[in-house]
Amino acid sequence: MFSKHLFYLTGDQLCAYLWHGGKLTGGVCFVNNRGGVDDFMDYVESHHRAAPVYLLADLIEEDFQRVTMPHVSGRSARQLLQRRLLQQYRETPFRHHEVQGREEGGRRDDIVLLSALTNPSSVQPWVEALEQMQIPLAGLYTTTLLSEDLVHKLGLRDEHLLLVTQQSAGWRQSYFQKGMLKFSRLTPAIDRDGNPVNIGTETAKTQQFLTSQRLLGRGNVLHTVVVAPAADSAELDAQCEDGTETQFRFMTLESLAARAGLKTGDDELDQRAMRLAEPAMLAFLARRDPDTHYTLGAWQRYFKLWRARVRLYAVSAVMTVVCAAWTGHNLWQKIDADDDSARLTAEASQFDRRYRDTMAEMPPRVTTTANMRAAVNVERMLATQSATPLGMASIVSQALEGAPQIRLLQLDWKVSVPAAGASAPTPGQEDNQAAPISSLVAGIPTRAPQMLVLEAEIMTPEDDYRAAVDSMNQFAQTLARHPRMTVEIDKPPVDTRSSVKLAGKAGPQAAASGRAKFTLNLVWKP
Repeated sequence: MFSKHLFYLTGDQLCAYLWHGGKLTGGVCFVNNRGGVDDFMDYVESHHRAAPVYLLADLIEEDFQRVTMPHVSGRSARQLLQRRLLQQYRETPFRHHEVQGREEGGRRDDIVLLSALTNPSSVQPWVEALEQMQIPLAGLYTTTLLSEDLVHKLGLRDEHLLLVTQQSAGWRQSYFQKGMLKFSRLTPAIDRDGNPVNIGTETAKTQQFLTSQRLLGRGNVLHTVVVAPAADSAELDAQCEDGTETQFRFMTLESLAARAGLKTGDDELDQRAMRLAEPAMLAFLARRDPDTHYTLGAWQRYFKLWRARVRLYAVSAVMTVVCAAWTGHNLWQKIDADDDSARLTAEASQFDRRYRDTMAEMPPRVTTTANMRAAVNVERMLATQSATPLGMASIVSQALEGAPQIRLLQLDWKVSVPAAGASAPTPGQEDNQAAPISSLVAGIPTRAPQMLVLEAEIMTPEDDYRAAVDSMNQFAQTLARHPRMTVEIDKPPVDTRSSVKLAGKAGPQAAASGRAKFTLNLVWKP
């Protein structure tokens, strides 16, 4: 799962590499013809592991166009870009676009870089062979588009930058403006006469082309970075002379390989890494794992299936770990619960033994345990439910606090017990034998109704019977507000009923007879 197959494609051949454990190995090459494709399929069938394939191309037939398009977003933008790509490159399925900002003036249209592999026959045989063998093809990449990420990795921040690298297909010259790729060209390393190409001359040609395309203005300095082996630096330095608009500086392949994270596993690959930039580019691709540069369509379906399978494996592994952790937690809780259960069982046995020893030392019981329990329950019931005058006396006391003109004279409290059918006394039964007392008096099984006869007098001015009646009524209403309390006026200060003769005294005789008195019957029901 952590291995990757890296294929480096040029116009002449395809070289196969394996990335495993952070190291790059292999380098078997196949000629770009029918026989080479067949040999490539045999190689893949015998050496391929369950790992995705990354195809890195370095072809001379890679075209770049800079266009401006109306600034839109969302689905409309994607459709507009796809139509523009199809109009520009109709003959190839390998197309790419990259939005590189917006114009500063006018409508502020988007600046878009369009690119395509204009000779699909250089790529299709290899892609179709992988499709036929159901190999997961992760993406189709090019060294040109990959070098844009490499420039950022190397920290090259020049406004006008020309990156020159030596690869098996020749010298690749890529122009960057503010870190964004604008143009690239591939020139052979050997000219028609068999002599090495002069880098300084080729750089001048590229600079002249950039100026004609208005990518590089007059007076702008083109910073050219040449990546070459350390052994060739002196020879190349003699070809590259700085000018008013051109500055050269060199970077060794050894430092590039170190920055790209290249580790090789065999001597032959080490020698190639010291001569060409392609091993470093492959290592950089393997470590970054970007999205495909050029669209693959249905050729990428086996990679999507492989990625879905890997994700399912990852989810299954996570679920397995979670379930194992949960099972371990449950087992730990079970062991802890078993320990607690054993400890509680031992404590219970110890308490039972101590109880039996204590009971053995106690004298014989007077009665059974059930009777003792019943006696305790009866005692608690008597303490909580037995009838006492304290409750009704408290209610009367609260009402008297709101009526200071009323003075209490007498209270007569009793428990109202329902009358039971009494049987006739038998001959010979003593007349003075006391009747049995009902259990309701003691609050068994429930509380019994209580009655209270209240007699009081009203401290009002002499001969003011209206005030006396009003005070009594107000006092009676205060008592009646209490829940479960019923108040009945038994004897008012002045009896005003029409059936009763109105009589009384006034003046000094009334003062001698005392204050106005009244009697209330209070009934409290549970």
